[in-house]
Amino acid sequence: MITLTAGMKAPAFKGKDQNDKTVSLADYKGKKVVLFFYPEDDTPTCTIEACNLRDNYSLLKKEGFEVLGVSPDDSSSHKKFETKFSLPYTLIADPEHKIIDAYGVWGEKQLYGRHYMGLHRTTFLIDEKGIIQKVYLKPRNKQHAEDIVKFWKEEM
Repeated sequence: MITLTAGMKAPAFKGKDQNDKTVSLADYKGKKVVLFFYPEDDTPTCTIEACNLRDNYSLLKKEGFEVLGVSPDDSSSHKKFETKFSLPYTLIADPEHKIIDAYGVWGEKQLYGRHYMGLHRTTFLIDEKGIIQKVYLKPRNKQHAEDIVKFWKEEM
């Protein structure tokens, strides 16, 4: 489960985006990054979160943030998700769980009394030096971007 906390160095990673291009955290050195992990493309809760980040993308960019989404889905699934909802940011495919495991967001979940393994929706705010400044466990989907900007302005 999640063991990364504010003040820790964000684990380096590489993965393929929705356009099959290799993306790494190092590509964003010197920039603030919103790294959000979500279980699955085009599911209700994940779509609400992704669309909130889309609808507030200009605000996030104005505040200097880059947005990266990561899920276990493959690049073609991400491309469909991006197209269907006009998502303006990078979605990284991680079907082998390399990034997911490095960030510790895979673990036991429970739904209606049933236990299973799955991805825990989590967002990491990473500063320009690659240090995690905030970890959102179960982010508030409908106002996630607003919470990010508010935190950064008030706490940083």
